[in-house]
Amino acid sequence: MSRSVALSRSSIVGTLVILPLAVLAGMLAWRSRGWPLIHDAPLMHYIAWRIGEGAVPYRDLFDMNFPGVYLLHLVALRLFGAGDGGWRAFDLTWLAGTSLAAAALAAPWGRLAAAGAALFFAVYHLAGGAWQAGQRDFFLCPFLLLGALGVARWAERPRERASLAWGGLALGAGITVKPQAGFFAAALIVLVAVVARREGRSLALAVGILATSIVMAPLAVAAWLAAKGALAAWRELVFDYLLPLYSRLGRPDRWAFHRWHVWIPLAAGVVLSVASALARRRFTARHAVVTLGLGYGIAHFFGQAKGWEYHLYPLAAFAAVALFAEAGRLLESRGVVVVAFLACVAVSGVLLGLKGVEAADAAWIALKERRVSALVADLDGRRGPGDYVQVLDTTEGGVHALLRLHAIPPTRFLYDFHFYHDRESRIVERLREEFIAGFDAHPPKFVVLFERGWPAGGYERIDGFAALRLRLSVYRVDRRGEGYIVYAR
Repeated sequence: MSRSVALSRSSIVGTLVILPLAVLAGMLAWRSRGWPLIHDAPLMHYIAWRIGEGAVPYRDLFDMNFPGVYLLHLVALRLFGAGDGGWRAFDLTWLAGTSLAAAALAAPWGRLAAAGAALFFAVYHLAGGAWQAGQRDFFLCPFLLLGALGVARWAERPRERASLAWGGLALGAGITVKPQAGFFAAALIVLVAVVARREGRSLALAVGILATSIVMAPLAVAAWLAAKGALAAWRELVFDYLLPLYSRLGRPDRWAFHRWHVWIPLAAGVVLSVASALARRRFTARHAVVTLGLGYGIAHFFGQAKGWEYHLYPLAAFAAVALFAEAGRLLESRGVVVVAFLACVAVSGVLLGLKGVEAADAAWIALKERRVSALVADLDGRRGPGDYVQVLDTTEGGVHALLRLHAIPPTRFLYDFHFYHDRESRIVERLREEFIAGFDAHPPKFVVLFERGWPAGGYERIDGFAALRLRLSVYRVDRRGEGYIVYAR
């Protein structure tokens, strides 16, 4: 009798937990309907558009992202178009898929766990604001969750090896988006080996299926790059520039990220949930998979060492699952345990809601939208066939304007920060020489210099690039906008 009363009570309380989350997710989704294509996403959109027009990635477009990102943006462009509305539809579609993957991973722990994991991750994403839409780490989440789901299902039913195959395919697809996913894949391979040995199954067969499936997507993408003629340029970019130089660029002096205090109640709730599973001796293989995901999420954030908020996405995805994994049992508890769990969920939700309301009206996003529109107006209709536009920018709106104008620079460089760090290195010297050679071979009609450099610097940064400053000296200042200068030849 007491057991049925506890179940009834937990069901009622569970409903009272889920309903506010559902309302909050709906409210934030509604407020997000006007989110623009902004910040990093237009850069990837532009690269995808150029690839669709015949440009070769890496060889014709110098960018540090992995090819899976371009393929996803190609899909977004083909299915939804390049406008703000299409991008909003794509982001919400991706969020729905990720939330469903989180729900599937949590489903064996009950409907409350599944609904809570899905809704909490949706709230987390929608609270981040427009600039989080389309971040590579957000794109990575469903692949990580599906990979974890595949391994968890196999661990529970080792005879059903198909889940290892599709889980491995998902992990491999994630590696083409962010190669750091390979560390999570390696951790899951170790877990599969441990489970296979413990269950008396063929260790070689289980590990072989998972490992073979993982490499399929990277091999397919490598074949695509080779067919495009991009493989050599990709290898040079990764091993000569990205790993030795770019990976160290932009690291903060102090570790911080916006609204860090959201993670205090969230972390407390996750610890409470994991402790409950351990205390009740119900720590299953699925718990182990999710715990590995938490560990990977922490390593993913701190390993990249840049402190950017969107690097927390993998941790948030697995934290959402872990937070609600033991929700049903915790709500059956008495006294301080149930109060502590409810407090963790409630405080996390309130803080995310406040963050979402604040992010929806971010002044810097509106400023960047105005800047892009102003630059498009400055250049629209003033270019003839074959006229080039070179932007000297990173994420301040220059590449976005190129996307709207369907304009092309005379070089493969979309950003200019490569020229101002590690100047003593041979690779940066070569990049500068290549830029000047392309500039001289096809002098652009317009050069747009943006005030804000990355990770530092203003207009004066070109003083450190004498060859560029010399070439700009024969241009005239055509327009001055809010945060940029247009030079005309």
